[in-house]
Amino acid sequence: MRGPLLLCLALLAGCGDRPTLETVLERGVLIVGTEPEFPPFESKNEKGEIVGFDMDMAKELAKDLGVKLRIEGMPFETLPTALRGGQIDLIVSGMTAKPERAKTVSFSDIYYETVLCLLVHTGSGIEKAADADGKRIAVKTGTTGADVAKELFKKATLIPFPAEGACALEVATGRADAFLYDRHSILRHHKNTPDTTRVIDEPLNAEPYAMACRLGDTEFVGRLNSFLRAFRADGRYAKLYEQYFGEPPPAR
Repeated sequence: MRGPLLLCLALLAGCGDRPTLETVLERGVLIVGTEPEFPPFESKNEKGEIVGFDMDMAKELAKDLGVKLRIEGMPFETLPTALRGGQIDLIVSGMTAKPERAKTVSFSDIYYETVLCLLVHTGSGIEKAADADGKRIAVKTGTTGADVAKELFKKATLIPFPAEGACALEVATGRADAFLYDRHSILRHHKNTPDTTRVIDEPLNAEPYAMACRLGDTEFVGRLNSFLRAFRADGRYAKLYEQYFGEPPPAR
């Protein structure tokens, strides 16, 4: 039994090392993982479907590969584990391509760039970003915002929440003084609660978004980058950008 068992284990290990692109093309389905709580990049519509800028881009990628698309929704912090475990082929979820993450996943080229800024309660006394040090700052767990808040505001009390909406609500109700997150989302939350919140529109950290695949899968990274170049060159990217953000994409 020892010989056959070792052979089976070796075959299983080999399957785990199989290139993603080969697997996707043979399966005929691209499985994308995302957390659908980050509009307009990914969220659920009234039918419960996961939609948004990222999801429309993923649909174009699947068409480019000649396969169907399957979207798996899950908490943001579990996406890298699902990727490594083979439950998904690709992360498309407004994920910031930062060096620490690049130790566990391989990133495509950047497809969107933004910055972090603060949503603050009107009674917080915060007039500029530096004033947030020593205050109560809501952060979403597993995000760059949480990491940057810890780095920049060493005297602050960080209040972690698993959901973006909960962080914004803490500020709107005055239970937290500030929330550090990407600018587009901060502006949206302020628009929803203009009487109790303000935006400190001071860029605190660059946020380049990229797609993420399994670490070291250079073939798939190359295919993703080839898609992104074509996606921009033929005008599909600009059309999608204007649809979701109401303005042309910035010049490159």
